[in-house]
Amino acid sequence: MVRVRGRGQGRVNVAGVSCYCPGCRSHLFYKLHVHHGRKGEPKSFAWTDYRDLIVVTHQQLGTPVVWCWDNLNRHLVRELTDFAEENKGWLRVFQMPSYAPELNPQEGIWSLLKRGIANFVATNLTGLERIVKRKLKKIQYRPELIDGCLAETGLVIEAQ
Repeated sequence: MVRVRGRGQGRVNVAGVSCYCPGCRSHLFYKLHVHHGRKGEPKSFAWTDYRDLIVVTHQQLGTPVVWCWDNLNRHLVRELTDFAEENKGWLRVFQMPSYAPELNPQEGIWSLLKRGIANFVATNLTGLERIVKRKLKKIQYRPELIDGCLAETGLVIEAQ
């Protein structure tokens, strides 16, 4: 979370996935949710948003997907478990251990993003959204950065 000062009540949430395959280029996919602070407007992602991110990732990669969740409460809802079970032909889901961000390469992506936006000033929510998108695109098109986030965890992807 990056806190900013100002009168607005909005926020920009980001869900992202780092994709690795031996001998292939690493990928970063993400989805933004902008909350404008309006009454009745959802403040964060719904389980359907995470489902849609999984589906888009699968479609973009054109291959079966192994998905590793951290312990965010939205990741643990029954609907996502049911979705994974219904799509077990192309989707395998693993739960990461509690309190183990050092094993999650996506945490490295968030660190790169936070450092990338640290020196920018957003005058409004639209400006913040634009800055976040721009910085994520820069990471997205530099697979060596994404690879570095995996290397930092000490995990190794092996071909089978």
